[in-house]
Amino acid sequence: MPQRPTIRKDVFHVLLGAGLCLLALTAALQGAGERHERLDALWDSERYIAVDEVKPGMEAHCLTDYGDAGIEKFALKVVEVVRDIEPGRNAILVMGLDERFKHSGVVGGCSGSPVYIDGRLAGAMSFGWTFAKDPLYGVTPIEEMLEVGLSGGSGDGGNPSRSAAFSFDFSKPLDLPEVDRQITSWKLLGPAGASGATALPCPLLVSGLPAEVCRKLTGPLETMGFMAVPGLSGSAESQEGSASLAPGGTLTIPLVTGDMKMEVLGTVTEVRDGRVYAFGHSYLGFGPTNLPMAGGTIYTVVSSVMRSFKLGTSSEVIGAITADESGAIFGRIGAKANMIPVSIRVERFNALEPRTYNCQVAYHQALTPPLVRSVIAGAAYQVGPFPLEHCLEYKGRIDLDDGQSIRFGNTSTNMDLLEPATELSSALGLLMNNPFEGAAVKGIEFDVRVLPKNIASYIWSVDVADPKVKPGEAVQAEVVVESFLKQKKKYQVSIEVPEDVPAGKYSLMFLGVYQYENFLRKAIPYRFVATNYQTLVDALNETLNVNRTKLYCLLALPPDGIALEKAELPGLPATKALVLQSAKRAVPVQPFPHWVETTVETGTVIADKEMVPVTVEK
Repeated sequence: MPQRPTIRKDVFHVLLGAGLCLLALTAALQGAGERHERLDALWDSERYIAVDEVKPGMEAHCLTDYGDAGIEKFALKVVEVVRDIEPGRNAILVMGLDERFKHSGVVGGCSGSPVYIDGRLAGAMSFGWTFAKDPLYGVTPIEEMLEVGLSGGSGDGGNPSRSAAFSFDFSKPLDLPEVDRQITSWKLLGPAGASGATALPCPLLVSGLPAEVCRKLTGPLETMGFMAVPGLSGSAESQEGSASLAPGGTLTIPLVTGDMKMEVLGTVTEVRDGRVYAFGHSYLGFGPTNLPMAGGTIYTVVSSVMRSFKLGTSSEVIGAITADESGAIFGRIGAKANMIPVSIRVERFNALEPRTYNCQVAYHQALTPPLVRSVIAGAAYQVGPFPLEHCLEYKGRIDLDDGQSIRFGNTSTNMDLLEPATELSSALGLLMNNPFEGAAVKGIEFDVRVLPKNIASYIWSVDVADPKVKPGEAVQAEVVVESFLKQKKKYQVSIEVPEDVPAGKYSLMFLGVYQYENFLRKAIPYRFVATNYQTLVDALNETLNVNRTKLYCLLALPPDGIALEKAELPGLPATKALVLQSAKRAVPVQPFPHWVETTVETGTVIADKEMVPVTVEK
């Protein structure tokens, strides 16, 4: 019988890899071909001028709003056409000839101002040079802008993007301070080159708050590449037509609306059949996205040696930005963007009565956590900064659209808004950027009470009546806690030793909240690890609800039983535990920690720990 031919495994793997690469290349070429076909369908040689037709010295003009008479025409001159300014991208350099352009220099907020050559649209003003003395602008060709939204992101914007903006380590117990550090230190990779050319900054106008508060709360957002500018409080009278979108008109992205406002401001380049192209560069560069889109009104241009910018306000939302790519942002009129309602109640010692602030915050994986952090800070600081000695009593709730909630409440002292803001922004960051997906955030409520007192304390002394006890007896201890003002208070603690505890030496621990949290993370780490969406919700509720005003008293005992992932099996007989601890099991097994615990409410935040040896006799 003839033998069947055999193929060596290494040869097979090479052939398989080559086949997969060929399939991927074929799919990419097909996608590129379809993209070019859609672009060809949009191209109109009577409406647009290709970059190949543009020559240095040609006369040009742009349309933009300087706040004087609505959309106006400004004379330009083509300086040069720059090929491959970035891989696969070209640019047109133009110089502003208008005296207002020369006075203000390059202006933040002019991003997207359409440039016309020979009566046809050539592209959008999109980049410039910081500290430049002349109004020299880079123009993104219109053919590159029309490509945006052709491959994804062209839908109705009804659902938020599920793509993650951050990559958190879910294999370890949740570390909220580290999550918050990643969120607040996140920066955009701007298109700056060796020549110093950068995308025109889009002003982030913040209103409804005092200017000094704006500077404090928008600092983290500026690290993302935004030009944070204190706006004007309230709603100005909108000019006629400010809600509509037209080439050269204002386009805003209202990230926060309501009692506080944060809105990004730029310019519309092109509008065709409800499709809107703007900015001439990316906003965040996330591809498919879902952000509110509105028109706006320009009050004036604020000239500055460092960077001039447009000052204005948004009108009502009329659509959604659904694509955010390197050449432009793309939106659809009539599309609906997701917004999260945020309610903040603030009670302050120096305010006549509590006040509630209501806002709507854009749903975005990267922006929502710092935006919510900012509006909470804005509400809390509305009537001024906190006193040097202060404490906060707060509670919060994050509602999810599957009916579940993340609930938390605690006390913080002399740490400004660091702890509640870290907890809320980190929880949002984890929920909106987890690999398990799950439910979306539906609403947020936050309640804070600001008091002018310092409730920090530490353990002054621990006195154990008799460090030698027998099983079934109680260890009696007197703990003296000293407050910030050197006031001492005694607490009687009683911990009963289980009757089945073997004789030996043990540690009696008296822990403040931060030491207690570290103990839990080491003793039962699986309670704080997320392995799916539901365990993430559970882990957040566990992590966020360790009371800071208690003294935690623990008697550490030998392990008793085992823990299989999140399943705890205390008191398991040794023979059964040995069987379950087989190395062949796929589920990790660890000894179940055992301790006896009691707590004492102190009304203070204890910042240290004490350990006392205890001997259990036969």
